[in-house]
Amino acid sequence: MRPVVTLELLATPAAVSGVRRALRAHGIDVQLCASELVTNVIRHVGEGVPVTVRVWRDGGRVRLGVTDPDPRALPVLVGEVGEVGAVGVGAEAESGRGLALLDALAVRWGVEQEAGRKTVWCELFAEAGTPKTPEHSGRRGPSAGALGHPSARS
Repeated sequence: MRPVVTLELLATPAAVSGVRRALRAHGIDVQLCASELVTNVIRHVGEGVPVTVRVWRDGGRVRLGVTDPDPRALPVLVGEVGEVGAVGVGAEAESGRGLALLDALAVRWGVEQEAGRKTVWCELFAEAGTPKTPEHSGRRGPSAGALGHPSARS
């Protein structure tokens, strides 16, 4: 399946707002997740690196993928202090919640690593007002988990 949107850009703070504008037709959740993923590239891979943002639509779901050139800088889900298996973030921390937000919005998400690059992806329900199939209402439901995908969260 071909993406409905492909954006090639350099990861800069100014590019984040451009990504949000370019994805406006796909809903606020897609815009927010794309912003978080591009911001993570800036923070953990480096400002100015090339990034590709892709969006696919499949019935009642939207899949977002952000590809960068560093397969080793993997995302880490940061949880609340005391959460089993999570890296703690204090209530006063100014950052570190982007993937937790993505995790809360997405049906599932994961990482695909290849030689010389990685793609962090997520799938979301299509929002109200965007095209969807009758069997998917567009409302958020409980997380479907990994749905058998080996690189998805569990």
